[in-house]
Amino acid sequence: MTNVALLGAGRIGRTHAANAAAHPELTLSHVVDPIAASAEAVARETGARVADLEAVLADPSIDGVIVASSTDTHLDYCLRAHAAGKAIFCEKPLDMDLARARAAGGRLEGARLFLGFNRRFDPSFRALKARLTSGGVGALESLQITSNDPAPPPVAYVKVSGGLFKDMAIHDFDMARWLLDEEPTEVFAWGSCLVDKAIVEAGDIDTARTLLKTASGKLCVISNSRRSGFGYDQRIEAFGSAGMVRADNVLESTVEVWTEDGARADRFQNFFLDRYAAAYRAEMEHFAEVIVGKVAPAVGYGDGVAALALAEAAAGSLASGGPVSL
Repeated sequence: MTNVALLGAGRIGRTHAANAAAHPELTLSHVVDPIAASAEAVARETGARVADLEAVLADPSIDGVIVASSTDTHLDYCLRAHAAGKAIFCEKPLDMDLARARAAGGRLEGARLFLGFNRRFDPSFRALKARLTSGGVGALESLQITSNDPAPPPVAYVKVSGGLFKDMAIHDFDMARWLLDEEPTEVFAWGSCLVDKAIVEAGDIDTARTLLKTASGKLCVISNSRRSGFGYDQRIEAFGSAGMVRADNVLESTVEVWTEDGARADRFQNFFLDRYAAAYRAEMEHFAEVIVGKVAPAVGYGDGVAALALAEAAAGSLASGGPVSL
């Protein structure tokens, strides 16, 4: 068995804790969180022990750490864990500041650092990627990525989130890079506050359209909103020279009701932890293999920096009203 420790026992931390505890080759041995009640709750649920960060990093029996703490701690914890010889599974983003993230390159490039861009591990999106790789729709020419939340988060969260581009759209920037298989060289973004005026008062936007362009001319449009009005809206359309491949929303069930008025399907899933439950489990499976050296991290330090660069470029474009070259 391989011992791992959890840093951060909040909502996403509890998900990773449950997946680590359920994995046949992992033991969740320790939980670290500044809120004692949160750490104790996860420890009770998983059989782990509550500890502090220094003890975890100094313990040679702990092979890997899961960094699910607040975003402002991600980079520092990754650096400390790497220096202690641990494999690392870090939630996105790597940091709030691109310059800080880049400055860590000398220490983190080549590290056993796996970035938690979970959507790469979603079964539907992986199947879409496989169709593109196989040439099933010809050469990829453009993408449409839609990512709309059911409802906006609390304004208190918005204030510390880093903004829509770094908090929400960063998943889509990573997905665009992965599917385009080519780095965007130009970014243009429009944004508005159409859902909740308290969000603009907090200095953010809640609705955005971002256009990415690669050197070869491939285009990607990313559509984001903090409110869909109909559930968690996660769709991708990839247009190739010989057709289109699409990954659609996931429903609560496959049940349909057919009447004279037509067919009615079930609702869309309404919570990201439900929609991406399989992806989170697949991430933990991958991390288990990274720890023991079976595979290199599928999403590493460079991917985290590249997604953050796109997020900052989108924010720069929004502020300037023009495109930003990368």
